[in-house]
Amino acid sequence: MSIVQTEPAAPEELEPKRSSNWLTRILQQFFSPSVGTIAMAIAVALVIGALIVAIFDEDVQSTAGYLFARPGDFLAAFANAFGGFFTSLVRGSVFDWTQSSATAAFRPLSETLTRAVPLIIAGLAIAVSFTAGLFNIGVQGQLLIGAVVGGYIGFQFQLPVVIHLLVAILGAVVGGALWGFIPGILKARLGANEVIVTIMLNSVAAFLVQFLLTTRTFVGPGGYPGKSQAVAATAKYPQILGSGFRLHLGFVIAIVAAVFVWWLLKRSTFGFELRAAGANASAARTAGINVPRTLMLTLVISGALAGLAGTAPVLGTEGAITNGVAGSYGFDAITVALLGRNSPLGVVLAGTLFGALNAGGAVMQSSAGIPVDIVQITQAIIVLLIAASEAIRHRRARQTLAARSAEATTTEGAAA
Repeated sequence: MSIVQTEPAAPEELEPKRSSNWLTRILQQFFSPSVGTIAMAIAVALVIGALIVAIFDEDVQSTAGYLFARPGDFLAAFANAFGGFFTSLVRGSVFDWTQSSATAAFRPLSETLTRAVPLIIAGLAIAVSFTAGLFNIGVQGQLLIGAVVGGYIGFQFQLPVVIHLLVAILGAVVGGALWGFIPGILKARLGANEVIVTIMLNSVAAFLVQFLLTTRTFVGPGGYPGKSQAVAATAKYPQILGSGFRLHLGFVIAIVAAVFVWWLLKRSTFGFELRAAGANASAARTAGINVPRTLMLTLVISGALAGLAGTAPVLGTEGAITNGVAGSYGFDAITVALLGRNSPLGVVLAGTLFGALNAGGAVMQSSAGIPVDIVQITQAIIVLLIAASEAIRHRRARQTLAARSAEATTTEGAAA
């Protein structure tokens, strides 16, 4: 009897095995914290951030010199600095009650949503890749390439209003997808580690953009190296709340992207294959799923989303390509996906939280004299707290399993 093999089996050494990939196992656990752990980490991190601000406040330090003589002065200064952290954060991210007009009072909320746009879309890119067991740390480079392609189309071509914007967005998506295809094909064909490849591609993208911003094609007449020509008005995202706010159509696109990712992961056939490959590559291959192809397409889709995220600054808030147009969105998106537990809704909420922290940081520095770096410190504390809690939970689970195994061994020995 002959057996017909419908699909050639991939070489064993090229097949990604989750059971033997210790990095993937650790990351899987790290990216699956409980909702309670996330909420507790955010609350504790905010308190720690406020304590840091209070400790290094000048009034607190001066009143600490005569703490025992007049403790009331120290407590009042400490409470003022501690509370100033939260009031400045709320004033800069949600509602500024010190403003006289309603437009100015609600502008912080729109600023939060504006800053959340690239974080949400880039976080979705991370979530898609990790669902398949891939750690796409190259979102930063893919986002940068998407911004360059979209920005180039925006200032180089003359097209009608709606068509120009759509072509620029499509160009950014294709640019990010092609940059994600490189690690994808290397992973599928050669078994290359996507973490190493994508880290290297981040540097390649950054140096490529630096070079392009010295050429006449990008800088243009009368320009200066380091900044491209301005994107045409026909290729920019329209402001959805009027000229008094920076919130643009990119926020709507971010929500649509989240809905698309939900449908892709939960309702599509490819989403099932993607999740199966991420859960157990060997079982997925046994079930007839082409695992290398699935992983390659996953990185392409992740790169496409990252390229879409690059349109937020270049076609929305900045209107030009610069060396810092991508900011640190690609790396912040890792934390956003972590807090969002790789779910589209969670990523939207986590991206909005980080947008609020970034928006509030500007008001902290201008009004309260609090360094904007405290926002980065707070974000880092959130990650460290989640990592510590998950490590403790993992250790307790292993201890419990070992105790049960020892108890079972003792019981079997006694019975014998």
